[in-house]
Amino acid sequence: MIVITNEDKVRMEYDSIGSKEVPVNVYYGVQTLRAAENFYITGMSMHPELIKSVAQIKKAAAITNYEVGNLNKRRTDAIVKACDEIIGGKMHDQFIVDPIQGGAGTSLNMNANEVIANRAIELMGGEKGDYTIVNPNDHVNYGQSTNDVFPSCGRITALKLLGTAHKQLKRLYDSLIAKAEEFDGVIKMGRTQLQDAVPIRLGQEFKAYSAAILRDMTRFENAKLEMSSLNLGGTAIGTGLNADVRYLKNVVKNLSRITGLPLVQAEDLIDATQNLDGYSYVSGVVKACAVNLSKMSNDLRLMSSGPRTGLGEINLPEKQNGSSIMPGKVNPVIPEVVNQVAFNIIGNDMTITMATEAGQLELNAFEPIIFYNLFQSIETLSYAVSTLVDNCITGITANVERCKNMVENSVGIITAICPYVGYEKASILAKEAIKTGASVKELIIREGIMTEKALEIILNPYSMTEPGISGNRTMSIVQGKL
Repeated sequence: MIVITNEDKVRMEYDSIGSKEVPVNVYYGVQTLRAAENFYITGMSMHPELIKSVAQIKKAAAITNYEVGNLNKRRTDAIVKACDEIIGGKMHDQFIVDPIQGGAGTSLNMNANEVIANRAIELMGGEKGDYTIVNPNDHVNYGQSTNDVFPSCGRITALKLLGTAHKQLKRLYDSLIAKAEEFDGVIKMGRTQLQDAVPIRLGQEFKAYSAAILRDMTRFENAKLEMSSLNLGGTAIGTGLNADVRYLKNVVKNLSRITGLPLVQAEDLIDATQNLDGYSYVSGVVKACAVNLSKMSNDLRLMSSGPRTGLGEINLPEKQNGSSIMPGKVNPVIPEVVNQVAFNIIGNDMTITMATEAGQLELNAFEPIIFYNLFQSIETLSYAVSTLVDNCITGITANVERCKNMVENSVGIITAICPYVGYEKASILAKEAIKTGASVKELIIREGIMTEKALEIILNPYSMTEPGISGNRTMSIVQGKL
C-alpha cells in the first residue's frame, strides 16, 4: 500500500529497514534513497553507458521471463518500454547512487529495479510506488541477483568503451603510418641513454611508434573478448538459484541480440561470479597502452624541445600560449596531457589489482571501485588518443636541415666508419673530434683515410639506417681506395 502526502509532496515507501519518505515525483524508491544517503563518496553520477547496460539486462531478463512463462505480457511490455526509454537516454537523472558504493553493486541494481518498476507502473496507469502493479524485486529483478546483474552490466560497459578506444587507436596508428612515410627520408641522430648513438630516419621512429600501437590494438581485441563472457543467470553465487533453467539458458542470447554485442554465458558461472581476474587483465592491457603512449609523448617533447636551445628536430602544432610571464613561449601541451592520463591509468590499475585480489569465497564485493577506475581508464585513454591525433600527430613537421646538421656534426657517425678503419682508429678519431670540435668527416678526409666519395656512400642516410643497403658496393669502393 502506498501513502501519498500531497502537502509534503512525498510518498511513503517501506523496505526491510523500515519506512521512509520518498519525493512523490521521482522514479527511484526507498532503497535507492538510502544508498544515496549512505554513499556520498565521489559526488559523481553512474557512467551513462553503465546505466544503459543495466537497462539492457533488465529488458533481456523481462523478455526471457515472459518467454518461459514467469511474467505476463502486460507487465513485460511495460518493463521493456521503460527499459527502452532508459537505453534511449531518458531518466538517467534518476540514477542517483554514487559509483563507489558498499554492497557489491546492490545499490545500482535496486536503483535500476525501482526506476524501471515505477516507470512501468506509470505506463500501466498506476501511481509511482504502487508496487502491487510492478514490483522492483518480484518482477523487474525476477530470476536475477545483484551478483550476476552488476558484473554483467560492468562487462558490457567495458566492452563498449573498449570498442570506442580501439577505434581511436586505429586512427592513431593510421596517423603514425602517414608520418612514417612523410618523414622516411629525414635523417637524424639516434640516441641511447640520451647520448648520441647512430643515425636513424625520423620515419623509422614513427614507424616504431605505430608498431607499438598495433600491438596495443591486438591486445584490445583480446580484452574485448575477455569482457564478452557474462555470469548472467548465475544469480547469487553462480548456482542459478531461483532462476528458471530455461531462463538461464536463454537470457544471455536475448541480451546479445538486444545489445548487438557478441556476448556469451560463462562456462563456469561460479568461477565467473567469484573471480574477477578478467578485470585485472583488461586493466593491464589499458595500462600497457598508456605506457606506450606516455613513452611516445616523452619522445615528442624531447625531439621538439627548444626552439633554439633544445633538440629542435620536429615542430609540434602550436595550440596555446605557454606562459603568463614569458612572451612567445609555446609548450608541448598535448603530449603533456597524454603523459598525465597515463600516470592516472597506472594508478587506477593498482586499485583494480588490489580490488580484484580482495574477493572472498563466492563473491568479490569490490566491483564498484573496479568499474569506477576501469571505465575512467578506458575512457580517458580514448580522449587522450583523440586529442593526440587531432591536435598533435597530424600537424607535426620536421626540421630537416637541423636534423641533418646534427648528424653531420655528431661523433656518433664514426660507428658507420668503424668496419672500414677498425675500432681502435675509429676511437682515436672520435676522441679527437670531441676534443677539437672538428667533424668526423673532416678528420677522415684530412688524414687521407678515405676519399670524400667513399664517405658520401658510407654516410648515405639509407646506408646508415638499413641493414645491407649499399654495403657491398661501399666496401668495394673503400677497398679500391676511391
